[in-house]
Amino acid sequence: MGMPKNKHWALLKPTENTVAGLQLGKLMNMSWTPSFRPVEVVLNGDYIGLYFLTETIRIGKNRVNIYEQQDKETNPELISGGWLVEVDNYHDECQITIPENNRWNLTLRYHSPEDLSDLQLQWLTNEFKAINTAIYSTDKNSTAWEEHIDVESMARFFILQEVMDNPDGFHGSFYLHKDLKDGAKWVAGPIWDLVCYNREKTDYTFKMKVHYGFTPHWIGEIIQYDSFCQAVRNVWREVYPSKLSEIYDYIDDIVLPLEEAWKNDCERWNDDPTQTAQLRADRIKNALRRNMEWFNQHIPVSPYTSIPMTSTLYVDEKIKVFNLQGILIGEFSNLSDAKSNLRHGVYIINGEKMTINASSG
Repeated sequence: MGMPKNKHWALLKPTENTVAGLQLGKLMNMSWTPSFRPVEVVLNGDYIGLYFLTETIRIGKNRVNIYEQQDKETNPELISGGWLVEVDNYHDECQITIPENNRWNLTLRYHSPEDLSDLQLQWLTNEFKAINTAIYSTDKNSTAWEEHIDVESMARFFILQEVMDNPDGFHGSFYLHKDLKDGAKWVAGPIWDLVCYNREKTDYTFKMKVHYGFTPHWIGEIIQYDSFCQAVRNVWREVYPSKLSEIYDYIDDIVLPLEEAWKNDCERWNDDPTQTAQLRADRIKNALRRNMEWFNQHIPVSPYTSIPMTSTLYVDEKIKVFNLQGILIGEFSNLSDAKSNLRHGVYIINGEKMTINASSG
């Protein structure tokens, strides 16, 4: 199926969010992002629907390609790297919990290694206490946190969560990994379990309310550091708009051919049959376009920066018009010019849905 051989896979519920999120991880040049393939599954003669056969997050040559630390390791020289951990919001085995601030704790699940010696457990606990102390420093010009965290990887992770508008980004399924080599730092990712809240953004996602309680670990502090904001600015300049615009064709290429499979899946599980492949593709594309345009106007700027910055990085003076399938119809010098050249119909004009009547001009 075009993916490297492995014994470990997951069958995920098929959503357009997964299609968009995992491809964005690749477009964002995350260190590694799981691949998937759509499959229709028959189990013991029973058709059980459409799924995404997905690579799971593990240390390995073709996955998170770092040193794999052994369980019960006692050699102090071998326990500072080879870690795969997850900031989680559920209590489970293989976890440590430390106070993050006076309102909530930080719960960390260690995936690899998963059976720790006393020395490993103590090292991991001390490490994340030190990271937490550095991040929560009152001196936001301090570089202490950068000694632990790969800043660029955190910037890429943050941008992806904003483009997806994923409230869980810094709340759960927040993975980090660290290699065993000189100068190795904790790298944010891989990404997993992505949602898109599909709403009008009015603030950074970690600040916006959702229908459940969540704790945005670290990001409220990290976003105050100028080094982080500069990294966000640099990564955004690298990927927007040209690289991220590739997502729209990719969504169509993956989602639209699944029309019949999604129909079969809806019939099998008595789900809403109006959720067609076309509707799913249009919904996620429109959401991503809105989110990108909002973020481009609100690039974070540290209140502690010594250099005046603007929150808008990429300024495109042209009016871009898309149809509801996400296809670019044209570019115009102003809104009036756009309206006068469009036929009657519904369009996405600079990220907003507009109805053009025959009399518009």
